[in-house]
Amino acid sequence: MKSAFVGIIGRPNVGKSTLLNAMLGEKIAITSPKPQTTRNAVRGIYTRSEGGQPVCQLVFIDTPGIHKPKNKLGSYMTDTAVATLKEADAVLFLVDSPYEDNGGDALIVDLLKKVETPKILVINKTDKIGPDVFEKIYKTYDAMGLFDFIVGTSAVKSVNTDVVLAKLEELAEEGPMFFPPDMVTDHPERFLASEIIREKLLLYLEEEVPHGTAVEIEKYEELDGLTRIYAAIYCERKSHKGMIIGKEGRKIKGIGKAARQEIEALTGTRVYLELFVKVKEGWRDSSVAISNFGYKKD
Repeated sequence: MKSAFVGIIGRPNVGKSTLLNAMLGEKIAITSPKPQTTRNAVRGIYTRSEGGQPVCQLVFIDTPGIHKPKNKLGSYMTDTAVATLKEADAVLFLVDSPYEDNGGDALIVDLLKKVETPKILVINKTDKIGPDVFEKIYKTYDAMGLFDFIVGTSAVKSVNTDVVLAKLEELAEEGPMFFPPDMVTDHPERFLASEIIREKLLLYLEEEVPHGTAVEIEKYEELDGLTRIYAAIYCERKSHKGMIIGKEGRKIKGIGKAARQEIEALTGTRVYLELFVKVKEGWRDSSVAISNFGYKKD
């Protein structure tokens, strides 16, 4: 039996969560075209069996994008990602553009130089970048002598995700199985429901509004064939509250419907979902609010 904890790091919006979902074959991490979608370290569990017996388990830690923080929430997110480097047995570093000396990838490279953990560079979005750009990225990072393996992927199309998994299995060492073989995440459904709601906020809202929102599950009841969820959506300004609700409540109804349908697929039950919108000004710079919303270190 082999096992390993694998940290997934990179700048915001390079496709970390999409890659995790593709490798697991299930959606456990929310995604959106907007940067900084992931706020918590989301754990995904991949277990491969042979002859009905587990032979390898990889526990992935999907981290928030590493960026220069603008508020306390941003600092928490970056600290969470950096802390993963110290805990992981292997690291997947995702990039999707050429290296720049003063860019965000340079900061991550400096961090990686300080850890002895095996490192795999994943050049993602090969379906969008051309072969010349790919070659430039590959040669630049290969010359650093920092990475054990470099591979190109298209996470959104599941291209070469099997190659990444195979290489991680090679790097994994003999060890215990940490979770049951049928488990794909250690997060409870309550947490996943709040993340699904936040994902729909990111998809339905424009500009800065979604980044100033947080979702708090106030009540989560599991009944016979029915799950009742009462969730509060917090925003930072009164004007944002109106944007979230929308004209005649159409916006929040759309958010609620989209979230409810996905939560029903997750739970396998009918879902009653009620959303409320509340204002908590400046919560992203409040240590207490950040902690209350679940953004805190274990």
